[in-house]
Amino acid sequence: MKKLLFSITALALSTVLFAQDAQKKTAADVAKFKTETIDLGKIQQGTPTTATFSVANISSAPLIIEQANPTCGCTISDYTKEPIAAGKSGTIKATYNAANVGSFEKHLTVKFAGVDEIKSITIKGEVLPKAAPATDAATTVAPVEKTATATPAPATKTAEKKKQ
Repeated sequence: MKKLLFSITALALSTVLFAQDAQKKTAADVAKFKTETIDLGKIQQGTPTTATFSVANISSAPLIIEQANPTCGCTISDYTKEPIAAGKSGTIKATYNAANVGSFEKHLTVKFAGVDEIKSITIKGEVLPKAAPATDAATTVAPVEKTATATPAPATKTAEKKKQ
């Protein structure tokens, strides 16, 4: 009799636990990103650049972004703090500090209220050195001129050191 009672209790308990797991929401149940990866393209070294992600509330309840954390110190994030109404959109901004030359791929982890799952979004691009000539048609002339005038200064300091 004890074995039967124990078996029935164990079966009932496991059924309740599995039913709760089936009801857990995922990030895909409550939010839809317009895009999960933004390519910033070629950016100039020393020029922080911001990517803005749009996130839509696809649930019937207000959506709250609890956190949007970058995975490194070279990126700063900001996000919509107030609840996002059903059918409306909010934003997550990621500003990358373009200090190091070369390709980059940075991730932000996003946590929504009531959802255990963590969503990852990505910014990527390539940082060009300040002295590199601009090959992109969208680049303005001003940064190229600033780069050209900044280049002789280190050469002058080197020449002065050789004279001493």
